[in-house]
Amino acid sequence: MSYETTRPAGARELLAGEDGWAYIDVRTVEEFEAGHAEGAFNIPVATRAPSGGMLPNPDFVAVVQKHFAPDAALVLGCAMGGRSARACEALEAAGHTRLVNMYGGFNGASDAMGTVVEPGWQACGYPCEAASPPERSYDGLRA
Repeated sequence: MSYETTRPAGARELLAGEDGWAYIDVRTVEEFEAGHAEGAFNIPVATRAPSGGMLPNPDFVAVVQKHFAPDAALVLGCAMGGRSARACEALEAAGHTRLVNMYGGFNGASDAMGTVVEPGWQACGYPCEAASPPERSYDGLRA
């Protein structure tokens, strides 16, 4: 594993810097549309199955590669940090070299008892939005 992991504060610092980091929200379209980090791109690593579970998005890597070079600086986030870690692994296997997983995600990470162990982007009070221009939505990115 060569990707890094950071908390929301570290991700915000990277995104606010001058190194050109981009934020990819790997949650479902529905989750993304309910609220996301300001300026995020939505490329789901998994989609909801009709049965209610999650299925890997077979187009995830291809859509990322269509818009971001292998050496692009990318922060990946989800709801808590699990899906974004899997997304980092998939992109790393495809040759991407500057990847950061945001542990805590948008909603915050919880332990087995439901206690929040890492506040998420939203709980930290960082800039959020619900609307997104087409060039940052999954429909626009996969077109």
